[in-house]
Amino acid sequence: MKVLVLGGGGREHALCWKLARSSQVDKVFCIPGNAGIAAVAECRALPLEDHAALADFAVREGIGLTVVGPEAPLCAGVVDAFRARDLAIFGPDRAAALLEGSKIYAKAFMRRHGIPTAQAANFATLDEAMEYVDKEFAGGAAGLVVKADGLAAGKGVIVATDRETARAGVRDCFTGAFGEAGRTVLIEELLVGEEASILALTDGRTILPLASSQDHKRVGDGDIGPNTGGMGAYSPAPVVDKAMMRRIEQEILQPFLAGIQADRLDYRGIIYAGIMVTASGPKVLEFNVRFGDPETQAVLMRLDSDLAGAMLATVEQRLDQVQLKWSRQPAVCVVMAAGGYPGSYAKGQIISGLAEAAATGAVVFHAGTAPRGADIVTAGGRVLGVTAKGKDIAAAVKTAYAAVNCIHWDGVQFRRDIAHRALVRKKRP
Repeated sequence: MKVLVLGGGGREHALCWKLARSSQVDKVFCIPGNAGIAAVAECRALPLEDHAALADFAVREGIGLTVVGPEAPLCAGVVDAFRARDLAIFGPDRAAALLEGSKIYAKAFMRRHGIPTAQAANFATLDEAMEYVDKEFAGGAAGLVVKADGLAAGKGVIVATDRETARAGVRDCFTGAFGEAGRTVLIEELLVGEEASILALTDGRTILPLASSQDHKRVGDGDIGPNTGGMGAYSPAPVVDKAMMRRIEQEILQPFLAGIQADRLDYRGIIYAGIMVTASGPKVLEFNVRFGDPETQAVLMRLDSDLAGAMLATVEQRLDQVQLKWSRQPAVCVVMAAGGYPGSYAKGQIISGLAEAAATGAVVFHAGTAPRGADIVTAGGRVLGVTAKGKDIAAAVKTAYAAVNCIHWDGVQFRRDIAHRALVRKKRP
C-alpha cells in the first residue's frame, strides 16, 4: 500500500517515520514535507489548500491511505474532498473538525454531552469581554483563560492570574494579534491541577485511547513565558495512572463518542483531548482533531503495533478489531526552536551536529527545516524534536539531552527541564 501524509512539521515526520516501518506500506509520500521527512518519504511540493490537486495526486499515484497532519486542511474540508472521490483518508470531515476550529463550538458540544470542562462565556465585542473580566476578578476569581475562538497555531491562549493580564489578552484577540481567530473570544475559569494529553483513535463506532503524554506549552524553564505550540513532551504521563485513565475513558472518551454519534458527525481519525487533572477529577481544556505536536513524537516512539493497519481500520470502521501494544520504556521529546520563538525569529540558519545526535540513539524529527545545497537550515519557529526512549524516564531524558547538546545553530533555544514533573514523581518515596 502507498500512503500519503499531508503536512510538513515534526508531527508529520514522526508519522512518516512510523508508517514507513509498517509491513503494510510499500512507499510513503509527503506533501510538502521537510528536509528530515525526505529521508523516509518522497516529498512533493503541492499547496495543501488545493484539495482537488491533492486528490488528483492520490488517484494518480494509487494512494491507499491519506493521513492528514495539521488542523488547517481538516477545518478547510480536505477530508470531504477526498471522500467525495471514494479515497481513503484518515481524519474528521469539515463539520466534525469544528471541534478544533471553534473553541466556542467545542465548549457547546461538551456542555451538550455532559463532558466535564471549565465554566466559560463567549464574546463578540471588546467591551463585553472587558466587562466580564472585570466582574470575574472583582468577584474573587483566581484566574481566567482567554482563548481566541479560531485556529491560532497553538498560540491563541492567554492564562491570566490577574486582571491586567486577562484584559491584555482580550485586547490582543480583538486587535488582531491572532488574526481572524480572535474575532470572537472564549473566556474560561482557570482550572488548577496537572495537565495531560490523551490521544484516541475513533471510527465513530469505537474509541481506542493511545498512551498518555504530557506537553510543555510555555517557552521557558519552569513553565514561564508565553504559550507556544509545544516545547517538549514525554510519554507516559504519571499523573494518568490506571485509575485516572479509567475515569478519563468513562467521563470523557465514551461521552465524546456518544456525542459525535448523537450529532451525526463523520469522525474517522484521531481525537486529542487536552486534560486538566483537578482535585475533583479530569476536565477537558480543549479538543484537537489531529495528532498533537510534539506529543506524537514521544507517543509513536513507544508504539509497538502497526500504525498503518490501525489507521486503515479506523477509516474502514473496523477499529473494534484493533489492539495496540506499547513499549514499557518511556519516551521524551525535546523541541529545539529558533531564537525569538514564539515571537519573530530568523530563518536560514545552518544546522550542525545532526549525525552526531543520531549516533546517541535518539531520533531527530524535523519540524521547521529545509535543504540548502549540502546544508540543512532552519525554516520555522520549532525546528527539531529530539526524541529518545530509555529504561526509565531519567534515562530517556539523559539520551534526549545528549543528542540535543550535539546540535547547534545561531540563536538555538530549548527548555532544559522537559519531563520535570515525571522526574520529581520518580524521586518521591
